[in-house]
Amino acid sequence: MDDDLLVGHGVVIPAHELIWKFSRASGPGGQGVNTTDSRVQVTFDLAKSENVPEMLRQRALRRLGNRLHDGCLTISASESRSQWQNRRSATLRLGETLREAMAPPPKPRRPTRPSRAARDRRIKAKKSRGEIKRLRSSTED
Repeated sequence: MDDDLLVGHGVVIPAHELIWKFSRASGPGGQGVNTTDSRVQVTFDLAKSENVPEMLRQRALRRLGNRLHDGCLTISASESRSQWQNRRSATLRLGETLREAMAPPPKPRRPTRPSRAARDRRIKAKKSRGEIKRLRSSTED
């Protein structure tokens, strides 16, 4: 797992910038759960990374503000009993999180009006529903 992480937008994070920690995972696993360090935490210092262009770094820092601790993004994985699979899962999630944070903002929505046919269909449906409810009520007094 000493491969560099390709994030996208021309950004590649070298393996030496990722900090790995391993611990024992909770949950099912039988006898192995108490002896195997299968839980994985990968930490990436986004604020100090020189491999992320300044504009993308600022955008990611702004979007990930509540998930960062001292400018570092930490992803944990403990879904699998295998440390290797958890490392792979954490790496994929880190890449996806950074990709979404660095993505350009969506285009602003151009406000539009409903067409005349759409308004007519809506009114027709409302009148039809009202008629159904009117026929349900009793006419006896």
